[in-house]
Amino acid sequence: MARMTVNGRPIEFRLDPATPLLWALRDAANLTGTKYGCGVGDCGACMVLVDGAALRSCLVTIAEAEGREVTTVEGLSRNRSHPVQQALVATQAIQCGFCTPGIVIAAAALLARNPAPGADEIRAAVPNLCRCGVYPRLIQAIEQAGRIVRREEPPVPVPAPGTLLRDAARAVPALRAEEPAR
Repeated sequence: MARMTVNGRPIEFRLDPATPLLWALRDAANLTGTKYGCGVGDCGACMVLVDGAALRSCLVTIAEAEGREVTTVEGLSRNRSHPVQQALVATQAIQCGFCTPGIVIAAAALLARNPAPGADEIRAAVPNLCRCGVYPRLIQAIEQAGRIVRREEPPVPVPAPGTLLRDAARAVPALRAEEPAR
């Protein structure tokens, strides 16, 4: 058994202590925002915050997470209101979205330590692999998120999860609803 706090709630995993935290979160806690990418710590898709530090959950066992505070992308913000989430949407720095949860976690950890990082610090703190190659936009988005954190820029309105595109376009004018071709 491993006890920890996940997204602000106490949880007890009755699993083999050597179970990677990734699988405990995904399979036992149904927190599927944390993605399985490579399983060897190279890609960063499985990043979670453990006591505020961004760690690759495929490399952390539940025994190592015992007694610690774990935050997944679901626990960071349920309504996409975290500045990193807002900026990623605003700058359209997301394509397929598979790597996005890990990037959000790594960027959130960086901004918690330093709300005004430069491009080199962002590259070092967010080593996640992105198949779509959105790296220049990621840097812009994280810099924008820093400005939001520092209150130099207002929060960016983003549609709530489950919002239809046509409704999102009304709520967030930067989004344009395209009519399907007939």
